[in-house]
Amino acid sequence: MAVLQKIRQRSLLLILVIGFSLLAFIVQDLYRKGGFGNSKYVGSVNGKDISFEDFRVKVSNAEKSGQQGMTSTQAVNRVWDQEVAIALLSAEFEKLGIQVGEKHLIEALKMDQNIGQNPLFQNATGQFDLAKFKEYFKSNPEQAQYVKDREKEAELNSKYQIYNAMVKGGLYTTEAEGKLKYEMEANKINMDYVGVLYSSIKDSEVKISDAEITEYIKKNEKKYKAEASRELDYVVIEDKASPADEAEVKTKVNGLLTGSVVYNQETAKNDTLPGFKGATNLVDFVNENSDIPYDSTYTAKKDLPAEHADALFALAPGAIYGPYMRGPYYCISKAIGRKAGASAKASHILISYEGTQVPNKKEKRTKEQAKAKAEMLLAQVKANPSSFLMLALTNSDDSSAQQGGDLGYFAPGQMVKPFNDFVFGNPVGKIGLVETDFGFHIINVTDKQDAVRLATIAQKIEPSESTTDKLYTQAVQFEMDANEKDFDKTAKAQKLTVTPAVKVKEMDEVFGGLGPQRQIVRWAFDKETNVGDVKRFEVANMGNVIVKLKKAGEKGLMTAEDARMSVEPILKNKKKATLITAKMKGATLEAVAQSSGIAIQQAVDLTVDNANIPNAGPERKVVGAAFATGVNKVSAPIEGNSGVYVVKPTLITKAPALKNHADYVNKVKSQVQSYTGRVIPALKEEADIEDNRVKFNY
Repeated sequence: MAVLQKIRQRSLLLILVIGFSLLAFIVQDLYRKGGFGNSKYVGSVNGKDISFEDFRVKVSNAEKSGQQGMTSTQAVNRVWDQEVAIALLSAEFEKLGIQVGEKHLIEALKMDQNIGQNPLFQNATGQFDLAKFKEYFKSNPEQAQYVKDREKEAELNSKYQIYNAMVKGGLYTTEAEGKLKYEMEANKINMDYVGVLYSSIKDSEVKISDAEITEYIKKNEKKYKAEASRELDYVVIEDKASPADEAEVKTKVNGLLTGSVVYNQETAKNDTLPGFKGATNLVDFVNENSDIPYDSTYTAKKDLPAEHADALFALAPGAIYGPYMRGPYYCISKAIGRKAGASAKASHILISYEGTQVPNKKEKRTKEQAKAKAEMLLAQVKANPSSFLMLALTNSDDSSAQQGGDLGYFAPGQMVKPFNDFVFGNPVGKIGLVETDFGFHIINVTDKQDAVRLATIAQKIEPSESTTDKLYTQAVQFEMDANEKDFDKTAKAQKLTVTPAVKVKEMDEVFGGLGPQRQIVRWAFDKETNVGDVKRFEVANMGNVIVKLKKAGEKGLMTAEDARMSVEPILKNKKKATLITAKMKGATLEAVAQSSGIAIQQAVDLTVDNANIPNAGPERKVVGAAFATGVNKVSAPIEGNSGVYVVKPTLITKAPALKNHADYVNKVKSQVQSYTGRVIPALKEEADIEDNRVKFNY
């Protein structure tokens, strides 16, 4: 009692202590998650902050209006890319002093279908009416925010159009560039050469250290920038049915074939219930015992499960087939009907005219003209049925023309009535003409298929509760063991496969072959997660995924290990080139060949644009150097893509002079115009971009 009394006396103190502890825990978590500090901004571009609240609203709008199947992470990444691009371009607009007036805004607004094509803002002739547009928003001030938002977008788009035009204007192609292009294509050279390929020296004879790779990376920083990344190993413990679960479902389905005896509490007697074979109401029997409801449609043989199609299609009425597997289902089927010509295949040539649902866009026709053309084509097809495909390709007015008029298989009622009646009312091979709301159709009935109606009981083989519990226990135990022992050895002991390391970046969503698994990526980048940590994740429709953080790479320059695959071949070839060059001695090509132990070879009709040296591949640098060397002169060793070369030009044929090089100017111009797409990537490369999305749990 004395103890209880003391607790009562100090209850306020205890509450305060507990409350303070909880507050401290929350504050610590907020600091760890980035809840305080720079909490208003989701990131910045060159010091310009991106508001979290604005960003959140835009992401929400993107999710609502985005394409079907867009995930939250995809919406976040799309909006982020847009915000970064807008910030970069806006800074450029400001530097260049790009301004837009009301005319620019109005033209941009008119391009918005919700404005330009809105009847509220159109005059009697269907044209956009600025006065109506302004009057509407003056009379409906509650809609003012909508137009303000649209005006911001219109201003940005207008400025971008001006900026883009300026960029394109700066990408000017000169006559001199056209002439150079012509000469690179047309000037030809024949040469004798000695080429020692890099592959003649074994890679094992040339060693590249991490220090050499690091030095190369530092000299080429822009090429070897690295984003923060994580590498993870993982195993999957699938939540799948055990052999015992499969056997249980098979036994249950097999038991449905024959009748069963059930005790009736009302009569205190055993009742004998009919099985699948003797059931009088198949629809109810299937719906009561199947995971897939009864389907009354007739099914063509091609639509039946491939490995069972022959047997199912050949069933006599009342006969039963099975049990058999269909995907994850264990099935039994009973034939209850057959229908001749249940589906048909046909081709057609459509000749439309003005007023039909698909008027011809290339050639305006009256109904009479269309009918005359259709009758002419019908006569041609009847005279030579094999010409149908080509005539459809060249004459039909709908998209089936690309398939020679082939419409594939269809069931009764799927086509408009006159078309349907002709196809299902005539035998295969019949060719005729019908008219519909689409125009005149020359129809060829190419095939018909019978179909069967089946009553099928399908029960899905799924893991039982007991199996799921065992798999869960195994996954939890693996997580515990792998945190204390070696991940690979633990997996091997449990006969599990470790998937090779998956590399992810901070805002990635897809994780290896598991598809979108954003929660795993978030964990990998969490400040509390360390290299070597192991964690289990429950993944819907899959089971348990246990991952181990194998490696963490921070933002900056690539490490020597990460860059080795791309840099090592470059450095090896440089070292090989030094070794090869040291051997290529001599004042004549014959002397160089002798010192190198390589025979002299010939190459003819090479150009700078077509610089493929026999047995070596494209070597523009070598061919360009050969042109500069001069006829019958021996070059110094030239380091190429595939080896080191010493060349002796034997003939240089200059292309005939042209009065103008317009065609070649246009060739260069077409290449240059695509450079406008490089603007934003180039601006990004030079920008200081801070990305705080992860701190906001994206």
